[in-house]
This record gives sequence, structure tokens and C-alpha cells, in this order.
Amino acid sequence: MHLREALGDLPETVFADLLESEEAYLLVLDLPGATADTVDVTVTDGRLRVEARRGKSAPPSFRYLTEERSLFLDAELPLPPDATGADAGGDLDRGVLTLRLPKTVESHDETIPVS
Repeated sequence: MHLREALGDLPETVFADLLESEEAYLLVLDLPGATADTVDVTVTDGRLRVEARRGKSAPPSFRYLTEERSLFLDAELPLPPDATGADAGGDLDRGVLTLRLPKTVESHDETIPVS
């Protein structure tokens, strides 16, 4: 399964965009209520794992009748074959997580001039 298809398996409450440039992929995930302290992102064996938590509470005089907003996201997604976790970076701003996943540098055969 490729990353693009795997994003379709995320819970309906998680919105994601996948962008591509010549040098990298950009994965953007909406994680309302999450902070940099409550988000962990790792890359292992060609898989990207995103774990996020957020707090929520009801005002003292209220009780939940319906509670549909999840407190946790635990997603494991395949990296594109040409992406790497090396030199990857992330930023969380106002509940939007942006991950930059560099593409691997392909080695091309080159002729080395000898004089």
C-alpha cells in the first residue's frame, strides 16, 4: 500500500494533504488540540508513525451526551519508496502538523574524466 492510499484509511475525523516537489514530500495533518509536547513522529523500516494526544474537558455544569471527538491518533503509514526519514522535519502550528520528508538522492552513473 502506498502513502496516498493509506491516508484514506485514517479516521474520518483526521484530514490530511500530501504534496510533492522535486526534493521532498509534504504531509499535512489536522490535529486540533494537539501540541508539540503531545505529538510523537517516528520513521522506522520505511513506515511513518504519528501518535498524537489532546486534552478535552466539559465545563463543570455540563455532561457529555455524545462524545465523538477522539483524544488519540495512532497512525502508521508507509513512506513513499523514494522518501527518507533522514533530515525530515516537522512543525505544529495551531493544530496543523506539517511533516517534510526528503526524497532520497538517486545515484547516477557518471563518467569521471581522467587526464
